[in-house]
Amino acid sequence: MPDVSRTEIGRRLFSLQKEKSIEQALEKIRKNLGEEWRDFSADEIELLKQALGDAWVFIERNVWEKIAFSRLSKREVMALIAIGRESQAKEIDQRVAVEKALRVLEATM
Repeated sequence: MPDVSRTEIGRRLFSLQKEKSIEQALEKIRKNLGEEWRDFSADEIELLKQALGDAWVFIERNVWEKIAFSRLSKREVMALIAIGRESQAKEIDQRVAVEKALRVLEATM
């Protein structure tokens, strides 16, 4: 079995924590939106994941935990998707994307 550095283990753990947090947030959003969730395409959901993931990396954990994802409206989710799209297209850098996403998410706190 190959040796895995502590750095690599840390990266993997960080990645798993990020994925888990994003999935938990998505589940809360999905439950809140109910039938409206079906209006989003798989690509849009991936963009939402990207926006949330970027935010998760930069937002302090205590702030992230205060975000009420279950209170996000369809309009707010669409705004996050638009931010994810801008970030993916490199129209804005990751830091700007996070700042914009945080403004949307702060409305739930």
